[in-house]
Amino acid sequence: MTLRTTSRSAHLRAEGISVSFADRRVLTDISFTVAAGERAAIIGENGTGKSTLLRVLAGLLTPDAGDVRAAAPAVGAPRIGLLHQEPPFAAESSVAEVLEDAIVPVRAAEHALEETAAELAVHPADERVQARYSRALDTAEQLGVWDISSRIDATLDGLGVGSIRRTRAAGTLSGGQQARLSLAWLLLNSPDFLLLDEPTNHLDDDAIVYLRTVLSQWRGAVVFASHDRAFLDDSATTLIDLDPSPLAESVAGPLTQGGFGSGIGVTRFTGSYTDYLRERMDAQQRWWAQYRDEQSELKRLRATQRDSHTVGHEDWKPRTEARSAAKFYADRNAKVVSRRITDARRRLETLEAEQIRKPPRVLSFRGLSSAGTQRSSHQRSGTLLRVAAAAVEGRLRQTSLTIGAGEKWLITGSNGSGKSTLLALLAGALQPSSGAVDHPSRISVGMLRQDHMLPDPAGRGPGRTVSQAYIDAVGPQRAHEVPLRTFGLLPAQDEDRELTELSVGQQRRLALAVVLADPPELLLLDEPTNHFSVLLATQIEAAIREYPGAVVVASHDRWLRKTWEGHRIELSGV
Repeated sequence: MTLRTTSRSAHLRAEGISVSFADRRVLTDISFTVAAGERAAIIGENGTGKSTLLRVLAGLLTPDAGDVRAAAPAVGAPRIGLLHQEPPFAAESSVAEVLEDAIVPVRAAEHALEETAAELAVHPADERVQARYSRALDTAEQLGVWDISSRIDATLDGLGVGSIRRTRAAGTLSGGQQARLSLAWLLLNSPDFLLLDEPTNHLDDDAIVYLRTVLSQWRGAVVFASHDRAFLDDSATTLIDLDPSPLAESVAGPLTQGGFGSGIGVTRFTGSYTDYLRERMDAQQRWWAQYRDEQSELKRLRATQRDSHTVGHEDWKPRTEARSAAKFYADRNAKVVSRRITDARRRLETLEAEQIRKPPRVLSFRGLSSAGTQRSSHQRSGTLLRVAAAAVEGRLRQTSLTIGAGEKWLITGSNGSGKSTLLALLAGALQPSSGAVDHPSRISVGMLRQDHMLPDPAGRGPGRTVSQAYIDAVGPQRAHEVPLRTFGLLPAQDEDRELTELSVGQQRRLALAVVLADPPELLLLDEPTNHFSVLLATQIEAAIREYPGAVVVASHDRWLRKTWEGHRIELSGV
């Protein structure tokens, strides 16, 4: 796909974007415009194509139909920057090299200004030189040439990576640090249009506040996909919903189970995300009401067409047996019947052509205990696990914690405070540098990690299906006893798809199903709302309270923290 430019006011426009993978439609006829200064949030269930759409907008994926048009607020071709899963720098590059690479446009603008200034000094009366200097000066001002050093420091500090040594190799950073450095790289690169895929996943409160401030002042258009409910409420000026809407079935076709990837066009809403949720719920109710009314009318019209062959009684005859009278009444009866049948047929044909498709019954998570209770020989009580002054050098300060059976714990803390490290200690996947982690009795532990890599013991490779990955992870017998569809996390038709075709959110749904296939006595959830749709995140939060075993959650999700009713422990930085 070639990114088309226009000379009109600054904007980013998608026109009729459609994308399919294999035999699966992901995006169909997606059109919208985002103006400079606008912050548009792309929302929708896992698998509706949010990341795909961002890649199309960035020019990294060619759609089957449609194109992207951009008008830059500055002189020259528009630059579009995308934050996604892969870092924009090499692992062997130092942090200093990463930052210098990010500001290449700034250095280029600085060099162009110096050149044109020198040229202007030689030819001060040349109008063409004056024009070049004026353009170079405008570009330098827009890119912030004169305050770039302070902006680098402010960006790194704001995103919580300012203390990292500039000589350190980027590949040695933690996953969260690399994600924040990637975001810093993109912000410092100063593209005309900013595309962000889950920008808050690795940010703490202070970093989210900083990002929100930066986005509110961004000159170009901002388009982002996020499941962070508080961030959506605070940052989005408009919402672009990819979920299916009530279109005619003759146009849209029937929805598949779960309704994912079946939307046509978008629903646009200006207002807060909280307001949108209420409107969306009302719209779904109206959709169901219209669908039921139309189906009832279709049933009535079909019955009318079937039964309306006569007026009155079929065996009725006029009292006089005169031929003329009999013919008169017969002709009149035929005309009335014909008109009634014709009218009913026309109404039936119109309604059949215009009827809306059946609303999707969105997948509903069936709970953390949907596979049954823990398979331990007896119901445990008392202490499950004790952490005594445990520390991991450079990753976790001395921490003490005692977890009782059935207790619910929330681990909070800033980035780098060791939340994931503490979960790894609880899971037995990491040993402390000092202190101890004591399991008074043997317990089963399951952990949902931030990454969603699943083992491939059979070496099936990229062609491995979702159902094969599930069987590989839990074993054939357990997969038979607890089928993947038990959890309500993925549509049944997705089980035969290749694992690599799933979105990040869908792959993480599968990882959650693997953990829950044999419900552990101690369930560890590392950022359980990351990459999940808002609906699933909300359902998981509610299910935690009902889980019979102990649950420990590490999260920076502000909504989850606000509603948490169990124990808490806050970690301080290393």
